[in-house]
Amino acid sequence: MTSAPSVSSSITVRLQVEARPTAVSELTTAIEHTGGIVSALDVTASGHERITVDVTVATRGEEHAGQIVDALRALPGVVVDRVSDRTFLLHLGGKLKIESKVPIRNRDDLSMIYTPGVARVCEAIAAKPDDARRLTIKRNTIAVVTDGSAVLGLGDIGPLASLPVMEGKAALFKRFADIDAFPIALDTTDVEEIVRTVKAIAPVFAGINLEDISAPRCFEIEARLRAELDIPVFHDDQHGTAIVALAALTNALKVVGKDLPDVRIVLSGAGAAGTAVLKLLLAAGAHDVVVADIEGVVHPDRPGLSPALAWTAASTNPRLVTGTLREAVVDADVFIGVSAPDVLTGDDVARMAPGAIVFAMANPRPEVDPVEAARHAAIVGTGRSDFANQINNVLAFPGVFRGLLDAQSHRITDGMLLAAARALASAIHEDQLNPTYIIPSVFNPEVTTLVAAAVERAARAADEAEPAALTGGLPRVAPATAPMSVSPTSTTTPEA
Repeated sequence: MTSAPSVSSSITVRLQVEARPTAVSELTTAIEHTGGIVSALDVTASGHERITVDVTVATRGEEHAGQIVDALRALPGVVVDRVSDRTFLLHLGGKLKIESKVPIRNRDDLSMIYTPGVARVCEAIAAKPDDARRLTIKRNTIAVVTDGSAVLGLGDIGPLASLPVMEGKAALFKRFADIDAFPIALDTTDVEEIVRTVKAIAPVFAGINLEDISAPRCFEIEARLRAELDIPVFHDDQHGTAIVALAALTNALKVVGKDLPDVRIVLSGAGAAGTAVLKLLLAAGAHDVVVADIEGVVHPDRPGLSPALAWTAASTNPRLVTGTLREAVVDADVFIGVSAPDVLTGDDVARMAPGAIVFAMANPRPEVDPVEAARHAAIVGTGRSDFANQINNVLAFPGVFRGLLDAQSHRITDGMLLAAARALASAIHEDQLNPTYIIPSVFNPEVTTLVAAAVERAARAADEAEPAALTGGLPRVAPATAPMSVSPTSTTTPEA
């Protein structure tokens, strides 16, 4: 599948052009002939014989951008002055900064903000540690923690190269939920060292967002930190994906007139995202889920079944389906892909049940070409922004953490994840639902508010139920740390 020109690969070219009547049309024609899309054209200076023109062009990537510049350079009377990559310009100096919330105007301000006045606040926190949430940045601050070992679409690029992604995540937290998030890129992949380091820095933060840590280490890291910290730990690659996928499926099933307990679901990918999606589907009431990885359908009698897949095999596949992924999707109502590109074709989708739903969420290339899938499926969703129904984690994680912080929660449960998914689905009213609109835009102003309120309610209810759970009352929600597995191809999940 050929990628379309995108603003993420856009350039601005400054040109010196002879001042002739056809100058501008020659520029735009040359760009269009090379497959670029002109998004802006500005004359920034003009003389009797020459004009200076800034042309902004969406391209398919660096190689395509070079072809466009060469085409412009070949035009008579045109001189290429400079070429600016707009994405790199946006990242110059990083995307974050720290500012004081209070002015330091005089000696009085200084004595209250710092010494000697600050000592009184320190003593108050020492006497009552919970006051740190009220009197420090801990109240509204989370850490976005990675080791750079599984960055979306890039793989193991290390902590330094992962920093732009973590900065971007922090910027999204601020934009969509007014949460102060700080990127923490750790120069280690050792589980013990990561756990120890995060625990050591945890006093500053009210929550931990784990990001782009490769499986299966991410499972142990998350489980250990959840058990050993008194603040919520959320692994967005797992739980953010699961929340948005369940929300989208909830609305998609309404459109096609089916119910979650009755449908046959095939899930491609048994890694971090796949297992989290599976667990939330089961918690939401799904009964017939078949999971496939690179070795085929997971079932208890599969030869050489990894011990890590034992939980998945025992919890899924009630009809004991065997064989390949392509065989498993025959007559399935729903396909959810969080695995690898091009594992299915349009012909495979054609063999699914009438009113089929396809969520092909691998990025940047989905499990099946969305155009091909749409010829046979009733509803198609992807992780991409250039198709309808983008299943994007940014719909979940800002609201989830806003709710956790507002509730001053010390943990996160499956009940809170379910509440987030249901709230996200409710952002689209039933009279708005259609096959191309089952999940709201990331800029829908209701999304964060709805998700945050639902998570806050669930968190407060969980705190109230805790004493009953500990004394034999209502059972606690099962922790999201059952044995899990990763498929070697499960490296791409939808992301902001």
